[in-house]
Amino acid sequence: MKPAIVVVGSLNMDFVVGVEHLPAPGETVLGRNFQMFPGGKGANQAVAAAKLGGNSVAVRMIGRVGYDVFADHLKASLSAAGVDVGAVHATKSQATGVALIWVDRGGQNSIVVASGANGELAAADVEAMRPVFRGARLALFQLETPLSTVAGALALARQEGLETMLDPAPAQPLPAELLAKVDILTPNESEALRLLGRPAARVSPSAAIEMAEALRWLGPKAVIIKLGDEGCLAHDGVAPRHVPAFPVEVKDTTAAGDTFNAALAVALAEGAPLEHALRFANAAAAISVTRLGAQASAPARREVDAFLERHPASA
Repeated sequence: MKPAIVVVGSLNMDFVVGVEHLPAPGETVLGRNFQMFPGGKGANQAVAAAKLGGNSVAVRMIGRVGYDVFADHLKASLSAAGVDVGAVHATKSQATGVALIWVDRGGQNSIVVASGANGELAAADVEAMRPVFRGARLALFQLETPLSTVAGALALARQEGLETMLDPAPAQPLPAELLAKVDILTPNESEALRLLGRPAARVSPSAAIEMAEALRWLGPKAVIIKLGDEGCLAHDGVAPRHVPAFPVEVKDTTAAGDTFNAALAVALAEGAPLEHALRFANAAAAISVTRLGAQASAPARREVDAFLERHPASA
């Protein structure tokens, strides 16, 4: 029986505009083009996990959409990737979530999210998630759904014996009791600094070691800090390890972190050691930033395997 990954989180339709530079407050800039992509951090991770898991890992999605054309499109995108959408339910009280995304020529982005139906994934719905969790290996969470729901679902996943992974985005302070239910915390630089109550700064791999240790004291068993073009820094209580990024030409960083989390979860679900899982995740994220869009940028398993063959660990 294939190991299963459950993703609890958001589904959004992404409206993406390319710009010369990201607008400053009060500034109007002209866009180069406009495209719509299926997105939402939860759905991005689910689609990426299904594409990366291939025939070796089953992926289930839990989330909320509205009764509209965007909902149909998002569920179709998930199903086409091989994700089980039986626990993606519609609500009449809100429209499907949307995200407005600006991407500059360097591939950096700025995002505004209107949560819509994602906000209706309520704490009262948590107990109904139990059959979806049952028998799975890992559960993935983000913060685009209500925090009370995330906390309750984390606890339920732990009860059902799943390893829990939290991507703490969008960045916000988190209570210690929630972090104590997290097995693997995967912030990027800004999210790690926010969790520690520190000002924004560029984080070097050496500085990330101290930050990861400080974050582990808040409750998670392991911390993996995503460092962009510096790769990632992992600390699981044994020894911190820095895994460098792969050099690529960046077109769009949207959902790179989601692809990283999905790839990490797939490798761990397959029983890979952490060092291998981190390289696999870095490779998947590297491929994703060479493409436009969120779910569309996630690579297939064969692409990551071929990429790693061209970039052996000794290189």
